[in-house]
Formats: sequence, structure tokens, C-alpha cells
Amino acid sequence: MSSLKKTFFKDYIIQVAGKEHEVYAKTITDEMASSAKARGTGIAQRTPEYIISKMQEGKAIIATHKNGDWIGFCYIETWEHGRFVANSGLIVHPDHRKSGIATAIKGKAFKLSREKYPDANIIGLTTSMAVMKINSELGYEPVPFSELPKDDAFWKGCQTCVNYDILTRTNRAHCLCTGMKYHAKKEDRAERKDPKWDFVRESSLYEKWISMKQRILLKKDKEKKNS
Repeated sequence: MSSLKKTFFKDYIIQVAGKEHEVYAKTITDEMASSAKARGTGIAQRTPEYIISKMQEGKAIIATHKNGDWIGFCYIETWEHGRFVANSGLIVHPDHRKSGIATAIKGKAFKLSREKYPDANIIGLTTSMAVMKINSELGYEPVPFSELPKDDAFWKGCQTCVNYDILTRTNRAHCLCTGMKYHAKKEDRAERKDPKWDFVRESSLYEKWISMKQRILLKKDKEKKNS
């Protein structure tokens, strides 16, 4: 059981999800799917049963409104015997986006990951600039896919993504997602820190680069399918 206490942010309650939150599982997965569709990007699909399993394992963070409505969610996955941890599936109800709640949920999930797996590198794959900015503020850095888990089980989670063909065609070297990593060891973070690059401050430049990469990969994928 986690020692993390529930916290309050504006009218929201943020805490480690428990049995009482299982009723929100279907709502969460539905919102994950509709959000990905609205953005026109891929996302690894998750079932309500999977979300419930994360709640039962104490590996999920949920945000609710003080009136009981579901607001947001994020869960933890582990790879290679705890060597890597991912804070996955960050989702916020559309009516409450840009309220700061996503950052609060992600921060709580980050603390839960550090508590449960203090020696693990925390990783992420995302197409969302908002998530990239939050990750950067927590100490993540963009990394090539070669620095992510080699475990096939990790990449299997991408199979339900509409862009999975791009990932396989490039032998897991490129996709529309950006890989990010928080290095658990302080010395690793110190070695990699580049004072010339501030991801948050220069996010607009990075966003343009990501957009260009996505256009190129999608164009190549379309050409391959039409050939």
C-alpha cells in the first residue's frame, strides 16, 4: 500500500485509486479512445478490466471532483523486472483540461513510481505536447527509442495503435510518438543535462520538429501502402 496521501487541488481530489473507483473504468477507457480519435493520433487501447487491475494493484492515480465526478486518470506499468517504469494513459475529462489538473495527476503518478520503484528509470511514449511539457518539468528528457525497454511485451502495448505499422517498418527506431526518460541515478541526470536546451521554454520549436517528423513518417507509410 502506498504512503501517498490524497491531495486537494482547486475543487479536485487526487489520490491513489482504490476499489471504490472501479466504477469509473469504462468512462476512463471511453474517454481515452475518443480523445485519441479527436486528436487524429494513435493510442494503445486499454479495456475497463485492465484499468481495474491497475486500481487493484495500487498502481493508478485518479482525480475526482468534490461532487464525485470523474476528472482524470493515470496508471503505472513496469518492464524488465522493474528496471523501467512508465506513467501511462494520462487522460483528463475535456471539460477540465487546461485547469492544471493534468500536471497534478502526472506529478502524483511520478511520486508513486519513485516510491514503488526508486531505482527504475521512468519512461514514456507520447504524441501529446502537453504531456511532453509536463514530463520535462518533472525531469524527463527526449531519448531515442533505443534507450527504451527491449522487452517485446513493452512494444506489444503499441499493437492496437493505428500507427503500429510505422513502428514495425522502422524496426522500432521511429514512430509518431516521442520517447522520454527520467534517469533514476543522479549521476546519469547530471551527465545528460544540457544547459543550452530548455525543453519547456523552446517547446514551440520542438513542436514544429515533431510535426515535421510526423508528416514525413505518415507520407512514407501512405506511399508504402499504395505501392
